[in-house]
Amino acid sequence: MRLPRPHPSAILRPFLPRTRAGQRRAVQAVMLLCMLALLPATWVYTAADDRLRTTANAPRAGVAVVFGAGLFGNGKPSIFLATRLDAAAELYREDRVEAVLVTGDNSSEHYDEPHAMRHYLTRRGVPDARIVSDYAGFDTWDSCVRAKKIFGVDRAILVSQGFHIRRAVALCQEAGVDSYGVRAADHRDAIWYYGATRELFAGSKAALDAVFEPDPQFLGPKEQGVARALAGAR
Repeated sequence: MRLPRPHPSAILRPFLPRTRAGQRRAVQAVMLLCMLALLPATWVYTAADDRLRTTANAPRAGVAVVFGAGLFGNGKPSIFLATRLDAAAELYREDRVEAVLVTGDNSSEHYDEPHAMRHYLTRRGVPDARIVSDYAGFDTWDSCVRAKKIFGVDRAILVSQGFHIRRAVALCQEAGVDSYGVRAADHRDAIWYYGATRELFAGSKAALDAVFEPDPQFLGPKEQGVARALAGAR
Protein backbone atom coordinates (compact mmCIF):
# COMPACT_ATOMS: atom_id res chain seq x y z
CA MET A 1 0.00 0.00 0.00
CA ARG A 2 1.43 3.35 -1.06
CA LEU A 3 1.44 5.95 1.68
CA PRO A 4 0.36 9.50 0.72
CA ARG A 5 3.19 11.98 0.26
CA PRO A 6 3.21 14.84 2.73
CA HIS A 7 2.66 18.30 1.31
CA PRO A 8 5.86 20.45 1.28
CA SER A 9 4.19 22.98 3.55
CA ALA A 10 3.64 20.24 6.13
CA ILE A 11 7.35 19.42 6.06
CA LEU A 12 8.39 23.03 6.47
CA ARG A 13 5.76 23.96 9.05
CA PRO A 14 7.81 22.89 12.12
CA PHE A 15 10.63 25.20 11.00
CA LEU A 16 8.47 28.26 10.32
CA PRO A 17 7.58 30.92 12.89
CA ARG A 18 4.11 30.42 14.37
CA THR A 19 3.09 34.07 14.61
CA ARG A 20 2.43 36.48 11.76
CA ALA A 21 5.05 38.86 13.16
CA GLY A 22 7.60 36.04 13.20
CA GLN A 23 6.74 35.04 9.65
CA ARG A 24 7.09 38.66 8.54
CA ARG A 25 10.54 38.89 10.15
CA ALA A 26 11.54 35.62 8.47
CA VAL A 27 10.55 36.96 5.06
CA GLN A 28 12.44 40.19 5.74
CA ALA A 29 15.51 38.19 6.77
CA VAL A 30 15.37 36.16 3.56
CA MET A 31 15.03 39.33 1.47
CA LEU A 32 17.98 40.88 3.29
CA LEU A 33 20.13 37.81 2.64
CA CYS A 34 19.20 37.93 -1.06
CA MET A 35 20.18 41.60 -1.23
CA LEU A 36 23.50 40.92 0.49
CA ALA A 37 24.18 38.06 -1.90
CA LEU A 38 23.63 40.38 -4.87
CA LEU A 39 25.89 43.18 -3.59
CA PRO A 40 29.20 41.69 -4.84
CA ALA A 41 27.79 41.12 -8.32
CA THR A 42 26.40 44.65 -8.36
CA TRP A 43 29.79 46.07 -7.35
CA VAL A 44 31.58 44.07 -10.06
CA TYR A 45 29.07 45.22 -12.68
CA THR A 46 29.16 48.92 -11.80
CA ALA A 47 32.93 49.10 -11.21
CA ALA A 48 33.60 48.20 -14.84
CA ASP A 49 30.53 49.77 -16.43
CA ASP A 50 32.34 52.62 -18.22
CA ARG A 51 35.60 50.76 -18.84
CA LEU A 52 34.65 48.17 -21.44
CA ARG A 53 35.91 48.62 -24.97
CA THR A 54 36.47 46.73 -28.23
CA THR A 55 39.79 46.16 -29.96
CA ALA A 56 38.80 48.96 -32.35
CA ASN A 57 38.15 51.68 -29.77
CA ALA A 58 40.37 50.63 -26.87
CA PRO A 59 42.55 53.46 -25.55
CA ARG A 60 46.30 53.28 -26.04
CA ALA A 61 48.07 51.63 -23.15
CA GLY A 62 51.54 50.25 -22.70
CA VAL A 63 50.44 46.74 -21.83
CA ALA A 64 47.71 44.24 -22.59
CA VAL A 65 47.11 41.66 -19.87
CA VAL A 66 45.77 38.29 -21.00
CA PHE A 67 44.41 35.95 -18.34
CA GLY A 68 44.88 32.20 -18.65
CA ALA A 69 41.84 30.10 -19.53
CA GLY A 70 43.03 26.52 -19.70
CA LEU A 71 44.91 24.27 -22.11
CA PHE A 72 43.87 21.28 -24.15
CA GLY A 73 45.46 17.92 -23.42
CA ASN A 74 48.07 18.56 -26.13
CA GLY A 75 49.22 21.72 -24.35
CA LYS A 76 47.62 24.13 -26.81
CA PRO A 77 45.36 27.00 -25.65
CA SER A 78 41.71 26.23 -25.14
CA ILE A 79 39.24 27.90 -27.50
CA PHE A 80 38.55 30.58 -24.89
CA LEU A 81 42.24 31.28 -24.32
CA ALA A 82 42.91 31.30 -28.06
CA THR A 83 40.29 34.00 -28.67
CA ARG A 84 41.75 36.09 -25.83
CA LEU A 85 45.18 35.83 -27.44
CA ASP A 86 43.72 36.68 -30.86
CA ALA A 87 42.28 39.88 -29.37
CA ALA A 88 45.62 40.74 -27.74
CA ALA A 89 47.44 40.19 -31.04
CA GLU A 90 44.97 42.51 -32.75
CA LEU A 91 45.55 45.17 -30.10
CA TYR A 92 49.28 44.91 -30.79
CA ARG A 93 48.86 45.09 -34.57
CA GLU A 94 46.57 48.12 -34.21
CA ASP A 95 49.25 49.82 -32.09
CA ARG A 96 46.97 49.99 -29.07
CA VAL A 97 49.58 48.29 -26.89
CA GLU A 98 53.35 47.85 -27.04
CA ALA A 99 53.69 44.73 -24.91
CA VAL A 100 51.58 41.77 -23.79
CA LEU A 101 51.70 40.31 -20.27
CA VAL A 102 50.45 36.72 -20.34
CA THR A 103 49.46 35.57 -16.87
CA GLY A 104 48.45 32.05 -15.99
CA ASP A 105 49.05 28.81 -14.16
CA ASN A 106 52.41 27.03 -14.22
CA SER A 107 51.91 25.06 -11.02
CA SER A 108 53.58 21.96 -12.51
CA GLU A 109 56.13 21.24 -15.22
CA HIS A 110 53.42 19.51 -17.24
CA TYR A 111 51.02 22.48 -17.22
CA ASP A 112 52.38 25.79 -18.47
CA GLU A 113 49.78 28.31 -19.62
CA PRO A 114 52.17 31.28 -20.09
CA HIS A 115 54.50 29.25 -22.34
CA ALA A 116 51.60 28.12 -24.53
CA MET A 117 50.27 31.69 -24.65
CA ARG A 118 53.67 33.08 -25.69
CA HIS A 119 54.03 30.49 -28.44
CA TYR A 120 50.53 31.25 -29.76
CA LEU A 121 51.17 35.00 -29.86
CA THR A 122 54.51 34.73 -31.66
CA ARG A 123 52.86 32.61 -34.35
CA ARG A 124 50.44 35.49 -34.86
CA GLY A 125 53.01 38.19 -35.32
CA VAL A 126 53.71 39.48 -31.81
CA PRO A 127 57.51 39.63 -31.34
CA ASP A 128 58.82 37.43 -28.58
CA ALA A 129 60.60 40.43 -27.04
CA ARG A 130 57.23 42.16 -26.56
CA ILE A 131 55.74 39.27 -24.57
CA VAL A 132 56.22 38.96 -20.81
CA SER A 133 55.27 35.84 -18.87
CA ASP A 134 53.77 35.72 -15.39
CA TYR A 135 53.96 32.11 -14.26
CA ALA A 136 52.09 32.64 -10.97
CA GLY A 137 48.78 34.07 -12.13
CA PHE A 138 46.80 31.44 -10.24
CA ASP A 139 43.62 33.52 -10.12
CA THR A 140 42.41 36.94 -11.22
CA TRP A 141 43.36 38.76 -8.02
CA ASP A 142 46.85 37.26 -8.02
CA SER A 143 47.33 38.29 -11.65
CA CYS A 144 46.23 41.87 -10.97
CA VAL A 145 48.36 42.29 -7.85
CA ARG A 146 51.43 40.78 -9.52
CA ALA A 147 50.94 42.96 -12.59
CA LYS A 148 51.16 46.00 -10.31
CA LYS A 149 53.67 44.97 -7.64
CA ILE A 150 55.96 42.61 -9.54
CA PHE A 151 55.85 43.89 -13.12
CA GLY A 152 55.20 47.56 -12.42
CA VAL A 153 52.09 47.85 -14.63
CA ASP A 154 50.21 51.09 -13.92
CA ARG A 155 47.84 51.12 -16.90
CA ALA A 156 46.63 48.19 -18.99
CA ILE A 157 44.05 46.80 -21.34
CA LEU A 158 42.68 43.55 -19.94
CA VAL A 159 41.53 40.81 -22.29
CA SER A 160 39.03 38.13 -21.34
CA GLN A 161 35.57 36.77 -22.17
CA GLY A 162 32.45 38.77 -21.39
CA PHE A 163 31.51 36.63 -18.39
CA HIS A 164 34.89 37.40 -16.71
CA ILE A 165 36.06 40.77 -17.97
CA ARG A 166 34.04 42.92 -15.54
CA ARG A 167 35.47 41.10 -12.53
CA ALA A 168 38.96 41.40 -13.98
CA VAL A 169 38.59 45.16 -14.45
CA ALA A 170 37.11 45.64 -10.97
CA LEU A 171 39.91 43.70 -9.29
CA CYS A 172 42.75 45.27 -11.26
CA GLN A 173 41.35 48.70 -10.47
CA GLU A 174 41.40 47.77 -6.79
CA ALA A 175 44.98 46.50 -7.17
CA GLY A 176 46.07 49.91 -8.48
CA VAL A 177 46.13 49.24 -12.23
CA ASP A 178 44.23 51.78 -14.35
CA SER A 179 42.34 49.21 -16.41
CA TYR A 180 40.11 48.96 -19.45
CA GLY A 181 38.55 45.69 -20.55
CA VAL A 182 38.25 44.18 -24.01
CA ARG A 183 35.87 41.28 -24.54
CA ALA A 184 37.27 38.38 -26.50
CA ALA A 185 34.95 36.36 -28.73
CA ASP A 186 32.55 34.05 -26.90
CA HIS A 187 31.71 30.47 -27.78
CA ARG A 188 28.41 29.43 -26.20
CA ASP A 189 29.25 25.87 -25.27
CA ALA A 190 29.00 23.97 -21.97
CA ILE A 191 32.25 25.51 -20.72
CA TRP A 192 30.92 29.02 -21.40
CA TYR A 193 27.78 28.33 -19.38
CA TYR A 194 29.90 26.87 -16.59
CA GLY A 195 32.06 30.00 -16.59
CA ALA A 196 29.05 32.30 -16.58
CA THR A 197 27.50 30.39 -13.66
CA ARG A 198 30.79 30.38 -11.78
CA GLU A 199 30.93 34.18 -11.98
CA LEU A 200 27.83 34.39 -9.79
CA PHE A 201 29.88 32.94 -6.94
CA ALA A 202 33.24 34.44 -7.92
CA GLY A 203 31.85 37.92 -7.27
CA SER A 204 31.78 37.21 -3.54
CA LYS A 205 35.44 36.18 -3.50
CA ALA A 206 36.30 39.24 -5.59
CA ALA A 207 34.62 41.50 -3.04
CA LEU A 208 36.55 39.85 -0.21
CA ASP A 209 39.81 40.22 -2.15
CA ALA A 210 39.08 43.91 -2.72
CA VAL A 211 38.30 44.50 0.97
CA PHE A 212 41.08 42.48 2.60
CA GLU A 213 43.71 42.72 -0.21
CA PRO A 214 45.42 39.38 0.48
CA ASP A 215 48.88 38.70 -0.87
CA PRO A 216 49.01 36.41 -3.92
CA GLN A 217 49.89 32.77 -3.45
CA PHE A 218 53.35 33.68 -4.72
CA LEU A 219 54.63 37.24 -4.79
CA GLY A 220 58.37 37.03 -5.24
CA PRO A 221 60.85 39.72 -6.30
CA LYS A 222 60.14 42.51 -8.75
CA GLU A 223 60.79 41.79 -12.43
CA GLN A 224 61.84 44.13 -15.22
CA GLY A 225 60.30 42.21 -18.10
CA VAL A 226 57.53 44.73 -18.84
CA ALA A 227 59.91 47.70 -18.52
CA ARG A 228 62.37 46.08 -20.95
CA ALA A 229 59.60 45.20 -23.42
CA LEU A 230 58.29 48.78 -23.39
CA ALA A 231 61.78 50.25 -23.67
CA GLY A 232 62.52 48.03 -26.66
CA ALA A 233 59.28 49.05 -28.34
CA ARG A 234 60.14 52.73 -28.02
